[in-house]
Amino acid sequence: MNIAGIVVRTVPEHLDVVMEALETDGLSEVHFHDATGKIIVTVEGGGDGEEVTKMREIMSLPYVISAELAYSYTEDELDLARDKLARGGDAVPERLNS
Repeated sequence: MNIAGIVVRTVPEHLDVVMEALETDGLSEVHFHDATGKIIVTVEGGGDGEEVTKMREIMSLPYVISAELAYSYTEDELDLARDKLARGGDAVPERLNS
């Protein structure tokens, strides 16, 4: 399974309409939105680009200006990241501190 985070943008006037569409379309899970029209969602896919297909479907929703991929994890990568956090791994990778 793959998990992808997507930033969806709309204009503030249509935020409620887009939020409702995202919450009922079955394509994604909404996690955050703000008054400027930025919405953060995640989608799950079984591989073979399923999450990209879902992102394209989100982009075709009425009043959606854009949908941009923010991150993508495979199930194995996600499990490794969770294990590292559970062990108390560094919150900020060293390469970002330099």
